[in-house]
Amino acid sequence: MSDQLRPRASLRTAVVWDVLKDALDRQVKATGRDALDVLDTGGGTGNFAVPVARLGHRVTVVDPSPNALFALERRAAEAGVADRVRGVQGDILGLFEVVDRGGYDAVLCHGVLEYVDDPAEGVRNAVDALRPSGELSLLAAGLGGAVLARALAGHFTEARRALTDPAGRWGEGDPVPRRYTAEQLTELVSAAGVEVGAVHGVRVFADLVPGVLVDTEPGAMEALLKLESAVAELPAFHSVATQLHVLGAKGAEGRPQRG
Repeated sequence: MSDQLRPRASLRTAVVWDVLKDALDRQVKATGRDALDVLDTGGGTGNFAVPVARLGHRVTVVDPSPNALFALERRAAEAGVADRVRGVQGDILGLFEVVDRGGYDAVLCHGVLEYVDDPAEGVRNAVDALRPSGELSLLAAGLGGAVLARALAGHFTEARRALTDPAGRWGEGDPVPRRYTAEQLTELVSAAGVEVGAVHGVRVFADLVPGVLVDTEPGAMEALLKLESAVAELPAFHSVATQLHVLGAKGAEGRPQRG
């Protein structure tokens, strides 16, 4: 895993970052270009955009928040990649008002589908922004993780409500408008013309383990990161993950599945 995303934040990003970096490496080999064009929809302050730019790629971040884009600009400058990171105000449902169709080798759609009115259109737009054989990285809140977390906190009625609610919400105070199962996300991606290469459970254990244990027990952080990586692709754990990650390629029919 890259040192760019360590240490505490890596519990939230490690699995996705490792998969994404491999996907970008594949695109470099496939295209013969060292510098790819990457679109990060909802990329905010650049948690992924800046590390991707550090790899030498050009990243366009589309986000509705001016404050987030200002922080992105400052972060990119501090990292020495301001020339490779461009922030544009907008959202995924109006994506082609601010970027071109078919102009990107990879599109990141992380933490977006929970908040859009039309998730299917959002995924279609992300896919339409890809060049042929471009890679899509999709990350969204998992239903099972929320149910498990509410139950372990003793909020059993809320856990049951999340389980039965069409949007996966546990109550009026739930800050997340929508959650997904792995099946729902893969259906959205497949319907948009992307062949699913891999599905990963993200933060399977990280949100359940007491922070004091991770921070004070020698070697606990590294051991937990290895455990998260070990279970990420196991379908049995997708149903309890806090987030779900889907990776696929546009027009990738017939390609072998990837990890």
